[in-house]
Amino acid sequence: MTKLKVADIFCGAGGLSYGFSHSHYFDIVFANDIDTDATKSYQLNHNGVKIFNNDISQLDENALNPYKNIDILLGGPPCQSYSTLGKRRMDDRANLFREYLRVLTILNPKMFIFENVRGLLSMQQGKLFPYICEEFKKLGYFINYQVLNAVHFGVPQMRDRVILVGTKNSKKFNYPKITHSDNDLLSENKQIVSIKDALDDLPIIQSGENGNNKGFRFSANNDFLKFVRKTEQLSEHISPKNNPNLIKIMQALKDGESKDDLPLEIRPKSGYTNTYAKMWWNKPAPTVTRNFATPSSSRCIHPRDSRALTVREGARLQSFPDDYIFYGSDQSKRLQIGNAVPPLLSIALTQSTEQYFGV
Repeated sequence: MTKLKVADIFCGAGGLSYGFSHSHYFDIVFANDIDTDATKSYQLNHNGVKIFNNDISQLDENALNPYKNIDILLGGPPCQSYSTLGKRRMDDRANLFREYLRVLTILNPKMFIFENVRGLLSMQQGKLFPYICEEFKKLGYFINYQVLNAVHFGVPQMRDRVILVGTKNSKKFNYPKITHSDNDLLSENKQIVSIKDALDDLPIIQSGENGNNKGFRFSANNDFLKFVRKTEQLSEHISPKNNPNLIKIMQALKDGESKDDLPLEIRPKSGYTNTYAKMWWNKPAPTVTRNFATPSSSRCIHPRDSRALTVREGARLQSFPDDYIFYGSDQSKRLQIGNAVPPLLSIALTQSTEQYFGV
């Protein structure tokens, strides 16, 4: 059969593309992102895809003409302005959906998948999201959306995302069914993946230590590890080197504790409750952001090793396989990882898309 053609704008390092690029039924013909490091990461992991490293506004009709026969457009415009954690201002980034609409108008695919943070639903007192949906409908698309939590698809992380799907006909798009849930004797679902499930095989290292040459502690012993352990050569497992005061704070915290649980003599005077906080070893991680190695900005202290997370651990918590290559500085890599759609969620969406097209 002829493969269905896919394009990914705002592609980042390639998380949303992951499932489509690993399916026999799809061919990703081009991807675009303004972040140079992210497009290099994308290229390193998606061989043969035409990569544009452009501001989305530069993708004019001339550049897009060769791709007017695509079937599916993917993309999640930068979402910081929509996040419930941010200042929620309507700035240039928040208006990037207009560029998504413009590209969609030119390419006119049979389907599009638009991904964003849950905060989009309440932006502008709840008025922005219905407006976006109406703009899509004006282009002739039937619109469906659901909020999916990545933890329900095997990702060791609580991560809610709005998945809006538009189709050119009224055939129903069936969103992926939950595969992982909390313990329920009546459920056929698998157990939610914890941080311990996802990271326990990695070498025990201290703040500032390089664990790349230490080797895995044991073989893959659960489904998640069997998915991510695509190489036996560990990389990116280097802990940030922190100052002695922060190390003392991290070591004083117990599983799941935060700065408010610390003795007064070492308790930081600034920071929110969820900063300077350990994650829970036997629970999924909180939402991974670009700050996953910065204890002063998020709950991200390793619950077993009492240190900041490594780049590889952040990638694992997003379900990127160990052979996935990230290009750039550690700061750039953390940004790419924190902004990404988890590959396991992408795989679930890919399978629903295969079902929709009957392949």
